Amino acid sequence: MSPPRNPHVIIAGAGPVGLTLALLLGVKDISVTVLEAEDKISEELRASTFHPPTLDMLAPYGITDRMLEQGLVCPTWQIRLHPSGARAVFDLSVLKGETDHPYRLQCEQSKYAQIVFAALAAFPNIEIVFSTAVAAIRQSADAVEVEATSHGEPHVFTASYVIGADGARSAVRKALGIELSGDIYPETTILVTTLFPFHEQLEGLSNVTYCWKPDGTFSLLRLPGVWRTSLYARDGQSVEEALSDEGLQSLLRDIVPDRDIDVLERRPYRIHRRLAAKYREGRALLAGDAAHLNSPSGGMGMNGGIHDAFNLAEKLAAVLCEGADEALLDRYERQRRPVAEEEIIQQAHRNRTRMQERDPARRRELLSDLQRTTDDLVKLKTYLLKTSMIEGLRRAAATE
Repeated sequence: MSPPRNPHVIIAGAGPVGLTLALLLGVKDISVTVLEAEDKISEELRASTFHPPTLDMLAPYGITDRMLEQGLVCPTWQIRLHPSGARAVFDLSVLKGETDHPYRLQCEQSKYAQIVFAALAAFPNIEIVFSTAVAAIRQSADAVEVEATSHGEPHVFTASYVIGADGARSAVRKALGIELSGDIYPETTILVTTLFPFHEQLEGLSNVTYCWKPDGTFSLLRLPGVWRTSLYARDGQSVEEALSDEGLQSLLRDIVPDRDIDVLERRPYRIHRRLAAKYREGRALLAGDAAHLNSPSGGMGMNGGIHDAFNLAEKLAAVLCEGADEALLDRYERQRRPVAEEEIIQQAHRNRTRMQERDPARRRELLSDLQRTTDDLVKLKTYLLKTSMIEGLRRAAATE
């Protein structure tokens, strides 16, 4: 099969996944149009953890170096009992030899998106169109038409393929009629940012720390100059009450007593566990949150979406530039969907379930098990190969 003339791909969504995919296709001289419903790159509080293999994958494009300039290296992460401080510390240096970046990097999703967005300016074959929302998709044997609305006016874009990287409420997925099955966790997470130096108050704190407290759980994630903490309403307390100034101070005093902590930002969000029934419908494909949603515990969602982008870009380039059979695109689903279902969603669910444990004796048992893992280099490396997403990528690469 000969490659099509002037290959063109439409990507819905200018988030981390869509922008990454645009970059990877752009360097292959494929024309890309990115349609973004909002009027700019999102600055919302979202993901912030980048795992070692993600940094490896982005390094050849100069993205990792830019992220290291703006982010914070996290050589360890931990699970901790609060207020006692008993903890299991996971040292990522054991991954040396398996990755060029044996650490996590804390860098806001919005910063990552801006870094990639800036890199795209060097490619005349990439166009990003803001304030343009996908409304419908029509396919033929050799093309796909995307009907979109911009400032109330209809527009039609034509391409060889369209990729839905437009998040949990994906308009592309809905236009294709692909079911997103699963459920929503009962609790609401309250994400808070503050300049308060938790690392000066809690001995031995890692830059990424997941904590049990007597009546619940919280997490602390450090970024350059700021800490992010995930909080949860108390039993019997409404989310609105927990989000109030008084409610937040009460929850924050569970972490550091007798102190008022200035809150910069606050955002409530619900956590989903969902998976698209399929990733491909003809000339339309899904990636990232449009295809899979998971608990943020462990920081696997955004990374998994970026891994989707790399996998899909390789196959699209083979089809569009090298004349590979279109059936190659089915391998994208065979490689990435099981990883999302059995590695990302399940691992994130296990992480969440562990941190939701309330029984003190069971917590101590879980912590002892984790400490036995961190004290055994073989067990630790095996554990971190999985939780750092290296094992899932290897599994995908081995799938035909």
